Amino acid sequence: MLSLDFLDDVRRMNKRQLYYQVLNFGMIVSSALMIWKGLMVITGSESPIVVVLSGSMEPAFHRGDLLFLTNRVEDPIRVGEIVVFRIEGREIPIVHRVLKIHEKQNGHIKFLTKGDNNAVDDRGLYKQGQHWLEKKDVVGRARGMQYFFCWVYSCWFIVSKKPALLFLGRCRTFCYPFRVAVGL
Repeated sequence: MLSLDFLDDVRRMNKRQLYYQVLNFGMIVSSALMIWKGLMVITGSESPIVVVLSGSMEPAFHRGDLLFLTNRVEDPIRVGEIVVFRIEGREIPIVHRVLKIHEKQNGHIKFLTKGDNNAVDDRGLYKQGQHWLEKKDVVGRARGMQYFFCWVYSCWFIVSKKPALLFLGRCRTFCYPFRVAVGL
C-alpha cells in the first residue's frame, strides 16, 4: 500500500510553515521554468537540452546521453552535422546525422538524415511522401553532450527492466563524467 506518512507531517505544521513550504516549492518550479525559457532564448531552440532515447546513433551517443542544442537561423546546415528534428505527426524528436544536402536554385535547402547505427537513411521515418527534411523540421543542432545522465538512465533501466548485464555496457560515466564535444 501507499504510505501516507507525509500527511501526518503536513497536519503537524502550523499555517505559517505550510505556506512557507508551498512558497518554496513555487519558487523552485518558477526558477526552473525561467532558466529553461532563458536557455530557449539564448540557444534559439525550442528544446535546448534533449536526452538520446535510442541506440541509433551509437557509438557517438548512447541511450541516456544529454545533448545541448542550438538552432541559429543564420548557420547553414552541413553534411556530417548532428541535428535533432521533429517529424509531423510524431511528438518525440529524433537525433541523427545529416547525410546529404539538396540545394535548389532559389537557395532553398533540403537534407537527408541517417542514424550512425542504422543500415539505411531516414526516408522510412519521414511522413508519407516526404523524402527530405527542411530547416523548419529542425529542433536544434548538437553542440555539446554530457555522459553523466547515461548512468542515471542505466540504473533506472536495471531497476525497471532487470537485465543487470546492460549496466556494464552502458556506464561509461565513471571514466568520462563530463565532456563537451566541439565540432560534433
